[in-house]
Amino acid sequence: MNIHAEPLINQTGTPARSRYTRTAITLHWLVALLMIGNVALGLSADSLPDDWVRPVINTHKSIGITVLSLALMRILWRVSHKPPPLPREFPSWEKVAAHLAHFLLYLLMIGLPLSGWLHDSAWKDAATHPMRLFDLFPWPRIGYVMNLDPALKETLHDRFGALHTWLGYALYALLAMHIGGALKHQWIDRKSVLKRMMP
Repeated sequence: MNIHAEPLINQTGTPARSRYTRTAITLHWLVALLMIGNVALGLSADSLPDDWVRPVINTHKSIGITVLSLALMRILWRVSHKPPPLPREFPSWEKVAAHLAHFLLYLLMIGLPLSGWLHDSAWKDAATHPMRLFDLFPWPRIGYVMNLDPALKETLHDRFGALHTWLGYALYALLAMHIGGALKHQWIDRKSVLKRMMP
């Protein structure tokens, strides 16, 4: 069955948008590419030569801050621009699952870089190693965390690091589900949702 044979109608009686806006599509793919690249940088850091580690970690931090900024933009855009509806043929449980997965992805797009920023701010050498965003201009740490008692800061550094790691694992699982679901609809169900987000 061709899901595009009849245009979807929204509550006002006018045809509903069948694709995301150009801004939403740009933000989606930009964030996706940055997150995938950052995962690769984070996982490869331990296997790199010593003189590469610090530049790679600094790039990882810069990308994380960029993703946090873009994720906030995505949320603001999403709030003010209603996304296209899922095909009517989708069962209710799949629609609920899709909305839940999107909510969790947005949560991780905020939580993962924020936990990394907190982890970095609690680093014992943060004061003597200023952070520069893509080595272009200074980027502040979180002052409240930097000014805590050193013993407490060390504990928080470990805990924020563990949180950052576990949020990363959650992101891998959700991304796998997100991509797998889109490919299932494309190749098995023959009800493409990819067209809604393609440039």
